[in-house]
Amino acid sequence: MSTAMNFSTKSFTPRPPDKGAFPLDHFGECSAFKERFMECLRHSGYESAACRQHAMAYLECRMDRRLMANEPLEKLGFKDLINEKSEENHEK
Repeated sequence: MSTAMNFSTKSFTPRPPDKGAFPLDHFGECSAFKERFMECLRHSGYESAACRQHAMAYLECRMDRRLMANEPLEKLGFKDLINEKSEENHEK
């Protein structure tokens, strides 16, 4: 009787996440945006809804510098903020 185990010939092939890579910001290109967001969170008692403008700016920075895949901000949950911004521009 053999004690060797037979493993299947199929191997696992890893695949990247559906939305692509989300590399770290090694050079700190967006750290100022991140710090403003974190400061807002601290001042608002960690109420993230109060800091959505900062979160949007941080994600825009990451997309501009190709640290994340470009996504429409509407798809990331900022549709209402974009509408407010465009209404302000029309009033001026």
